[in-house]
Amino acid sequence: MRGRARGDGPDMTDPRMLPDLERDDALLFDGLLYPNRSLPSAGFAAIMAILITVNLSVGIFFLSLGAWPVLAFGGLDILLVWGAFKLSYRQGRMHERILVDKDEIWVARVTPSGHESRWRMQPYWTRVECDREPCHETQIRLISKGETLIVGAFLSPEERVRLGDSLRKVVGRCV
Repeated sequence: MRGRARGDGPDMTDPRMLPDLERDDALLFDGLLYPNRSLPSAGFAAIMAILITVNLSVGIFFLSLGAWPVLAFGGLDILLVWGAFKLSYRQGRMHERILVDKDEIWVARVTPSGHESRWRMQPYWTRVECDREPCHETQIRLISKGETLIVGAFLSPEERVRLGDSLRKVVGRCV
């Protein structure tokens, strides 16, 4: 199922998405995954203030020497850094939700643009594969009936290994 997400995250309690789920205690696993954001909003504001102050002071100095283009390039520098941070924060809106109960596995992925994709699998037919050693290429693969779904690709390698182990245990209990 594909569509545009509403609000902050996927509404996995929608009766059309989870027709047989009436109680939260029926869930064996409920995970909401977000990418790591290394710089909070206050840090972004501080970095931009420092960058503007330095570029403005250097630009004014060169302007007083008659090299006015330096001020324009300083403004361009500020604009490019601001754009790069905004693009990074936009990527941070991506998230995945994984729900597992004894009968089904639901995965919903929301891209930075808000586009939502959903998958539904049966735990009995699903195998969870994850590399044991955390490295950059580590992947969590949900394999069901010949189809493969990779989840948590934006997580750190250690987080992917922990998530893979947790999913493997939960799906193993469903069988």
